[in-house]
Amino acid sequence: MSTRSCPCGLPEPYDKCCGRFHSGSAAAPTAEALMRSRYCAFVRQDGAYLLRTWHPRTRPARLDLDSGTRWTGLEILGTSDGSAFHSVGTVTFRASFRGGSLHERSRFERVDGAWVYVDGEFLEG
Repeated sequence: MSTRSCPCGLPEPYDKCCGRFHSGSAAAPTAEALMRSRYCAFVRQDGAYLLRTWHPRTRPARLDLDSGTRWTGLEILGTSDGSAFHSVGTVTFRASFRGGSLHERSRFERVDGAWVYVDGEFLEG
């Protein structure tokens, strides 16, 4: 087991943080936790998890991840709803990679009780 902190930015080791969501042994309890686990899946090139946690209505048929992208950090800038008591939520974040960053407001919904990514709006700055 790795003792390094999870790529999502939280201090827990990967296995106790996003790793349990990736393996399927647990489900993300909030929209923010799902957002963090999806960022971590991009870092780890886990396309299967990304597709599995994408809303069936907006999920692409396939996902081509760029193995040359080096993700360097995730900053959660804000959340709206998305807790255990909600059926929808949004997470605004900045994901940094070598050479730039991605600023997005992502929408999440629950499908059969599980949080899934619906879509995102790219933001300036």
